[in-house]
Amino acid sequence: MESWKDIRSLNMEELTDAVTAAGEKKFRAKQIYGWLHQKLIRSGDEMKNVPAACREKLLKEHPLYGVTEVERYVSKIDGTTKFLFALHDGNIIESVLMKYRHGNSVCISSQAGCRMGCRFCASTLLGLERNLYPSEMLDQIYAIQKATGERVSHVVVMGTGEPFDNFEALCRMIELLSDENGLHLSRRNITVSTCGIVPKIYTFADRYPQVTLAISLHAPNDAMRRELMPIANRYSMEELMKAAAYYVEKTGRRITFEYSLVKDNNDCREHAEMLAALVKGLNCHINLIPVNPVKEREYEQSGMESIRAFQHILEKHHIQVTVRREMGRDISAACGQLRKGYKERSGNG
Repeated sequence: MESWKDIRSLNMEELTDAVTAAGEKKFRAKQIYGWLHQKLIRSGDEMKNVPAACREKLLKEHPLYGVTEVERYVSKIDGTTKFLFALHDGNIIESVLMKYRHGNSVCISSQAGCRMGCRFCASTLLGLERNLYPSEMLDQIYAIQKATGERVSHVVVMGTGEPFDNFEALCRMIELLSDENGLHLSRRNITVSTCGIVPKIYTFADRYPQVTLAISLHAPNDAMRRELMPIANRYSMEELMKAAAYYVEKTGRRITFEYSLVKDNNDCREHAEMLAALVKGLNCHINLIPVNPVKEREYEQSGMESIRAFQHILEKHHIQVTVRREMGRDISAACGQLRKGYKERSGNG
């Protein structure tokens, strides 16, 4: 089990230990936890009812890490807001706020960069810089809630990075986010998306049965998936589907498959039929995603006629399917695009 020293990554038990180790009374831990996870402070100075000496001693041993807003873009099309955040070491990450009738949804990053190498994704083009701390995942949500003054009701871990490649930090973030002493977000309102690290799917189903799992599939068979996603060289489609079935059986919940439609690549009628056969009998939902063009890749978005035909075939097989509404296309809201553009402009790309 990993351990984190920064103060916003500590759970209540660890924070209590840190407070008593600093020679303070235990009740200070609850005060400080409230400042960090309910009042969402941006600096230690805001903890007004905590003595300065206590703050200084604690923060020297357990620094307050978070995110600092660098740029913000608001879509003129649908109001989607994209945030570029800087971390304490200068790394850049991105988050997206999407407003729906059911509430505000925030898509957060789990890593600075990504090493998974999916061919159609901008996140992976610059490689992996490092994993995020639990505090840095959380603080994307906190900073957006603080900036907008509106409660975040849903969190999707689907931004830059592969969440299961930073597994323990992800788990700690979920625990802190759902803690009744913090924002107390229902775990049913948290979705985690993975490209398919099979052993972690089993572990995740066991540990967090209430959390929604989405698997990036993007192809109906092994050969095609290996062309798009290097992870498919490690885990076969058969292994992946067994893990998906385990999640459904263990949790009693529906699983989501993400399927990015690439023109003349994986969007033909025969591919839809193969996909339908692949998921037959599984309690699942397929999210069809018109792929976002990335200038470094040759992939183009499927036409609407192909997308609708693909959807119709799945529906004919009684599979629940939706076509994801494109959000914030005019502000490069797809994973990794804005971060990469910023790094190129600032000479770090």
